[in-house]
Amino acid sequence: MKLKIGLIGLGIMGKPMAKNLLKAGHELVVYDVVEAPLRELEKLGAKIGRSSKAVAEQSDLVITMLPDSPDVEKAALGSQGVFEGIKSGSTYIDMSTISPVTSKKLAEAGKAKNLKILDAPVSGGEKGAIEASLTIMVGGPKAVFDECLPLFQVLGKNIVYCGGVGAGQVVKACNQILVAGVLESAGEALVLGAKAGVDPQIVFKVIASGWAMRVLDARVPLLLKRDFKPGFKTRLHYKDLSIALSAGSEYGVSLPVTSLIREMMGAMKVAGRGDFDHSGIITVLEDLAKFEVKA
Repeated sequence: MKLKIGLIGLGIMGKPMAKNLLKAGHELVVYDVVEAPLRELEKLGAKIGRSSKAVAEQSDLVITMLPDSPDVEKAALGSQGVFEGIKSGSTYIDMSTISPVTSKKLAEAGKAKNLKILDAPVSGGEKGAIEASLTIMVGGPKAVFDECLPLFQVLGKNIVYCGGVGAGQVVKACNQILVAGVLESAGEALVLGAKAGVDPQIVFKVIASGWAMRVLDARVPLLLKRDFKPGFKTRLHYKDLSIALSAGSEYGVSLPVTSLIREMMGAMKVAGRGDFDHSGIITVLEDLAKFEVKA
């Protein structure tokens, strides 16, 4: 089924997504505060709306793809915004990465017009947007997700229904925590290795083919079952991080995240969990949150 879609936000992610919607045969009305991408997409067959409201007035379904929560609130709820022009009963999908609190605010505001609203942030970067291979994390009513699944499949390959309103944004936040943590830790490893005289390509080759890249698949299913039988004991990992920190001191390399993680593993030892599997580090966070994670 071909739709008349409004897309607001034509940046690094929004512009290639718009192109993929056009390729799929959908009619497209677009708006952005920057003129160049509007003209580029007009040449490909899109119509230009001169405000978020104007886009919504001409569309059956509206998508926003904007930088942050205030941008989405302004585009959706502000003067000349989506909610001023959108037809009652229409679908509104925010694919930006924003606060789940804002997603819930939008859903609440949409009730007055009987709108069907989803939060659907994406992962995969510009390359994923261009290749239509994005991971899309969707929150909102399941029936609305099912209706919109064919549309999401035009834009991505890994489409995941995460739960109610705001759930997509929560999962995206979790994803970003892990991405940032991996990149920072990889940075510490590469700087230490290179400054100690080891070819960083060798360091990367070993890491990429080793346990570091497989540990989530191997251990998370077990920790969700509260199975901390050691594949590698926390007290031994504590010892290994102590060695890494000693090497960092020797070569003049700061390892802030490594230091923090060693302190957390030290807290596990103090709590009598030194013989837990190292995935048991989650228990330190659970103690702080007063909440236990399990399947």
